[in-house]
Amino acid sequence: MMQGRIISAHGRHYVARVEEQLWHCYTRGKKTGICVGDYVEISPQGDNEARIEKVLERKNLLYRSDEMRSKQFAANVDILLLITAVEPRFSDDLLGRALTAAWNEGLEPYIILNKVDLEQGAIEARARLKQYQDLDVEVIECSIHEPEDLSAKLLPKIQGKTAILLGQSAMGKSSILNVLVPTAKAHTQEHSHALGTGRHTTTKTELYQIKENGNVIASLIDSPGFQNFGLLHLNDTEIVKGFPEFSDAIKNCRFYNCRHLREPGCGVTSALHEGRIHPERYALYERIIAENDAATKW
Repeated sequence: MMQGRIISAHGRHYVARVEEQLWHCYTRGKKTGICVGDYVEISPQGDNEARIEKVLERKNLLYRSDEMRSKQFAANVDILLLITAVEPRFSDDLLGRALTAAWNEGLEPYIILNKVDLEQGAIEARARLKQYQDLDVEVIECSIHEPEDLSAKLLPKIQGKTAILLGQSAMGKSSILNVLVPTAKAHTQEHSHALGTGRHTTTKTELYQIKENGNVIASLIDSPGFQNFGLLHLNDTEIVKGFPEFSDAIKNCRFYNCRHLREPGCGVTSALHEGRIHPERYALYERIIAENDAATKW
């Protein structure tokens, strides 16, 4: 029995890294639910083939879920690097939802503002991100045209940890990956060869090692760009956990089971009217609650 980590997945076929060796893995029967970042115990079954015998206890698990399906896409993550850009315009709704998911699973989030060399739109982008800085989320500005500066800013944040790159399409996420992991394309080809899936597409989640002087200093998970981020798997308590600015105000709620919508004596809506909670953030909270309520009725 060997212990490794899942670095790539395709259906019920996986690639696990055990030290410096890659193993093409499969599960018993139709067992699924394994994802990139999982630590597993595997038993060799042949030349570079192994069977996954056990998934070790997870620190956390990231999901996206909507009416159609629930998708888990990364496990055992410490840091969320949320990629935004000056152009094209990023979505505050998607950004807020990703932060809610991160806070629920105990991740430390950073917002990366890419393409700051496009000065014309940078001022507006910074202004839009101010509400997240007010929540103590650090915004890191960068440009892929200055790769050394980008590495100097990001690598100290993730050293010794597992980070995940997450963002909408066209924000420059792949370019940032290639700066942090120059051999990413080679690794991707290696993973695809092990899986027998041919050329790599951007529809998979992959885990890479970041090395310095031959030593692994961090792990970086690259996930596909997303255009929606459902949170139907969260209950009311978990949704509230994704809005840390509510925590002090909740102490003033009249009712212990207040949902912070239209209940009398709600500390959260009072804080909203007093300007202590950002209106856009509260509107996002209302949307998520409404979506989950509608899904529960169905």
